[in-house]
Amino acid sequence: MGDEHDPAGWYTTNLVGIPAPVLASAGFNAHPQPLHVAGVRESHAGLFALLQRCTDAAEARGVFAHYMSLAFGLQRRAAGSDAAEPRRWRASYLKLLQGWGLDANGAAGAVLKGWVESRFGIVPVFHRAVLARFPSPAWTTYLEEKAGSRFHNNNIFQQLDLLYEFSQWMLARFQPLGGAPRVTLWRGSTRCEEQVLAGSLRGRQCTVRLNNLVSFSLAREQAGCFGDWLLQAEVPQVKLLLWPGLLASATLQGESEVLAIGGCYEVLARYD
Repeated sequence: MGDEHDPAGWYTTNLVGIPAPVLASAGFNAHPQPLHVAGVRESHAGLFALLQRCTDAAEARGVFAHYMSLAFGLQRRAAGSDAAEPRRWRASYLKLLQGWGLDANGAAGAVLKGWVESRFGIVPVFHRAVLARFPSPAWTTYLEEKAGSRFHNNNIFQQLDLLYEFSQWMLARFQPLGGAPRVTLWRGSTRCEEQVLAGSLRGRQCTVRLNNLVSFSLAREQAGCFGDWLLQAEVPQVKLLLWPGLLASATLQGESEVLAIGGCYEVLARYD
């Protein structure tokens, strides 16, 4: 870790082969490199072999959903079947994403931020409160919730690994967001001042430090509903975990929401 008093300088080891400080930098966003969570595609070679046979995105979504259901026991039991087996909560990437949509600072959000921390090495800077000095009540809450059994069971990090790799496979194969390495996204916010690292909001161009996992929108109009400040960013496609149309489920599609790995971003700011 870096400066013990500055969470913006805290990083951990990761599984993507690029140092976390580089990955979290605005420089990486300007010149992105391919990212893969180590060993995921090799460990699930059967899934990606099946995906290679798909001729369109709809078929690929179906293959992915079916594989995840079987691999992690996410399918619903028919009424009356296995009646003697005790009911047990199985954490699901879909339930986790739904939880994020309801409250990004809830227990589901803590697990997702913990996954980013584990796989990409970028430590969160906010969960219910600013994560500053350690230890603190804010840090205790985050650590308890990211390890809580409600969402952190059933190999949930492996489920998220597969979701990320499927996202990257879909982006490369079908280019639903265009073939450019970056995509223009918007974010509405009311807490911008404390996130500015360089430049100024009033000057329109600035560098901000966002959380390690952050929501953007494909539509500027939708983003404007979430805060007085509207931030426009060029986000590398290699940082995208979820985007509208990735999954057969309607999860998070109501606001054209995109989930991206965070860190430092150069943005254009506008006050509405």
